[in-house]
Amino acid sequence: MDLLFIRLVFILVVAVACFVLRPFSLESWEAAGAGAIIGFGVVLFEARLRIVSLKRLIGAVIGSILGIFGAYLFSLVLRDAIEPGRTQHFLQLFVMLLMSYVGLIVGANKGDLLNLAALGGIFGSEKTGKRSCKILDTSVIIDGRIADIAETGFLDGIVVIPQFVLRELQLVADSADSLKRNRGRRGLDVLQRIQKMATMNVQIVEDDFPSVREVDLKLIELAKLYEAKIITNDFNLNKVAQLQGVEVLNINELANSLKPIVLPGEAMRVFILKEGKEYNQGVAYLDDGTMVVVDNARKMIGKNVDIAVTSVLQTTAGKMIFGKFDERAAYHPRHENGPPVQPAANGPRADTRAPSRPQPIVPSGATIEPQE
Repeated sequence: MDLLFIRLVFILVVAVACFVLRPFSLESWEAAGAGAIIGFGVVLFEARLRIVSLKRLIGAVIGSILGIFGAYLFSLVLRDAIEPGRTQHFLQLFVMLLMSYVGLIVGANKGDLLNLAALGGIFGSEKTGKRSCKILDTSVIIDGRIADIAETGFLDGIVVIPQFVLRELQLVADSADSLKRNRGRRGLDVLQRIQKMATMNVQIVEDDFPSVREVDLKLIELAKLYEAKIITNDFNLNKVAQLQGVEVLNINELANSLKPIVLPGEAMRVFILKEGKEYNQGVAYLDDGTMVVVDNARKMIGKNVDIAVTSVLQTTAGKMIFGKFDERAAYHPRHENGPPVQPAANGPRADTRAPSRPQPIVPSGATIEPQE
């Protein structure tokens, strides 16, 4: 709000100055209108200049200075080659504008090649400041987990929300489909929650690329402009951005890396939810959504079973755990002292004592030698 107030005051001051001074022999109100237009143009130029990197600014200044110097040398040639008059003045002014414009554009484009980190000081921190910007994708906003990550303090730097992403969320929130409408409203609530966090620096930018129609490609172009990272959970956007040299932070990859590690041979208890694709397989799911494929567990659907992990498969879509259920161990549990002996229902109680050792028959008069 303070910046907007300063801009309005600047436009008003320029309009009042033109109203009093009346430049170009204009009437008072005509001069005031021209001054307001000039002030508005200066404000637009300043707004565009704020998002330009320091390297591009330095390159533009150097290019402009070289262009003006070259135009001055060229005007000396025109002064001696053409007779004084309107044509000479026009060509000198045209050459000055042309060389300044060309130097400004070329210097700004080539400014990205400058290595400001080698100069140290405030120039060395330019790259770090730009790399701390993170752009939120529509999918990750609707997902909602980004707000939980921001609350934990793991999301630092400047969070950039493009205006075209807000328009897309608004279109989804105004959709006739109830499911899409709820998703869009959830995304707007997540953004409002992030903005209210005192530790977060959220900026909504007006930059747009009219020549680019797809939102994903606009995000990539904006990330190149700001030298920022894109936070998303869209697999396709992740791949396209990496191909174009843009860094991506994928929420799904973060969630997969935080899942508990299970090693082959460990025992775990799972709930068999449904039948697997292969013969005699059962499928279970952990609390974090990890799929567990269990062999020999088709008959145990709807029950909790103890399994032994055989292998773990890590893919880009997530983690899968393969295990095996031992039917014999489940139905015939072993006991340390052997299986218990049940008494007969009807009849005498079974003798559970150990059988006595048979005694040898000894003839009369013979003696029994003790055995070693």
